[in-house]
Amino acid sequence: MKKLQEQQPRSRVFDNKIQADIAEFCERMNQLQETMEGWLTGTGINIEAMPVSVLDAFAGNHSFTVPAIALRYGKRMVKFTPVFLYGQGVTGGIEVTLCSDGRITPLYRLFMRSGEDANWSFSTFGRPAAPRTVFSENAFFDMISVLLPE
Repeated sequence: MKKLQEQQPRSRVFDNKIQADIAEFCERMNQLQETMEGWLTGTGINIEAMPVSVLDAFAGNHSFTVPAIALRYGKRMVKFTPVFLYGQGVTGGIEVTLCSDGRITPLYRLFMRSGEDANWSFSTFGRPAAPRTVFSENAFFDMISVLLPE
């Protein structure tokens, strides 16, 4: 009987929406990493996860830990770093940055949810009014093309 119970999907109960959204953010970041690992197979680009602490004013100044993702190729790195839980019409904000030659350059913002759309979407960094685009394998490789030497 215990084996059968362990095989059943567990539904977690949360005290509030913030806790549920944090758990979803962590889970979706782990899934995103797994997806990226599949896309990057055989490319020579290394992927690693690291915990980051996020303090979100819109979540009642609640601090929580979410996995970030770093992609390395040679001396360059593109990081997908969670920066907020709630933003204007979005949930789960991630900053995509290039780290090279001691400089950090923001490239994109990736969003776990946008409005009622539960799919990952993104926009170019520094253009908050820019339309959000669906995050796909092609978009991913466009984003990380800065890793490769010129």
